Amino acid sequence: MAAPRTVDGMEAENTEISLTLSNSSSEDTKRPQFGTRFLTDPRQVFQHNAWDNVEWTDEQEEAAKKKVSENNQPLPLEKQDEYNSRASEYWNEFYTIHENRFFKDRHWLFTEFPELAPQRNPNHESQPNNSGVDSSHQDGFEQKQCRDFAALSGDNCDFPGSSATYRILEVGCGVGNTVFPILKTNNDPGLFVYCCDFSSTAVELVKTNPEYDLNRCFAFVHDLSNVKASFPIPDGSLDVIVLIFVLSALHPDQMQASISRLASLLKPGGVMLLRDYGRYDMAQLRFKKGRCLSENFYVRGDGTRVYFFTQ
Repeated sequence: MAAPRTVDGMEAENTEISLTLSNSSSEDTKRPQFGTRFLTDPRQVFQHNAWDNVEWTDEQEEAAKKKVSENNQPLPLEKQDEYNSRASEYWNEFYTIHENRFFKDRHWLFTEFPELAPQRNPNHESQPNNSGVDSSHQDGFEQKQCRDFAALSGDNCDFPGSSATYRILEVGCGVGNTVFPILKTNNDPGLFVYCCDFSSTAVELVKTNPEYDLNRCFAFVHDLSNVKASFPIPDGSLDVIVLIFVLSALHPDQMQASISRLASLLKPGGVMLLRDYGRYDMAQLRFKKGRCLSENFYVRGDGTRVYFFTQ
């Protein structure tokens, strides 16, 4: 078994996995930069943090597995439940502390995921909950968001961006380091971008960003793990859904249902773009004892959680 490797190595010491899930038969086979990093001179090994033609030795892989197994004793169930029930608190605190100083715009976005760049869809013709909210009130909450949007933008439509011809949703948007590069780079007049996050603090930071434009973007609070929570957009209306370092924050038992719920928002032929942490990432190997929640699932010192995937 070869060890998973980063696709482009943009994050130092992070092994990352990027996937495009689609029910369309067409694939963009041109991926500049990626798949072209071949180590021919061993003296240049540190030029990049990942190489396309380098596989782990059996000894290296066994060493990584041993390191992970040393910290494979899960915390008590009551402690795990606490981290799960207070997840929104920990993420709110995270964004309150870091605001937008901690993050960098993801300039690799349009090479890694060309579906986000302008005019990449051949069939596209351009034309000019808060997690603390009880699910029984979620519909009213989302309806109020849509009314607020209509009042602010002058859009008298059924839902924000209903007149758009190409719709993108980023789940787990944080402070907007994917959303704003998309809005800045993709000047397609038919584009509308939705973004949501578990953290109300993060969403507020997006909304107060001077680049936030209600005519092209709509930010809202949403708990991805609550599959019964509604979205301010109807099923079958999205072309692209983006999850970057998001799925790893969910409990593994919640992942499949959450992805299935998101898939219902896609149009036929729509795509889901995922990028997340890879198994035996250095960040995983550095976890000390007392941080394991379950196999390959950990809690950081700030209370936020992370899972490490294989493809």
